[in-house]
Amino acid sequence: MSFQLLFLPKAKETLFLLEKTDPKKHKKVVKTLGILSINPRNQSLNTHKFSGLSGFNNEEIFEAYVQNKTPSAYRIFCFYGPEKKNITIVAITPHP
Repeated sequence: MSFQLLFLPKAKETLFLLEKTDPKKHKKVVKTLGILSINPRNQSLNTHKFSGLSGFNNEEIFEAYVQNKTPSAYRIFCFYGPEKKNITIVAITPHP
């Protein structure tokens, strides 16, 4: 089952800025988004629920890894919806 990815404005802005400022990281994020759209449970993403945040309608937020064991490794935060085959990307951000 493939998913259509939808982007909140901040996530879209981050993706655009990465393309201009850090093409290598942008490429990794785009690759991760591709995997996420095909199989959000792919083991390489280490996708898991992220507590403390919820979507607009109390959807569970998930965190997927772009990088692992890297300083300021990037993460993608998302939720399922609003439609059945949608994943909404909330944020693309470095891990503190």
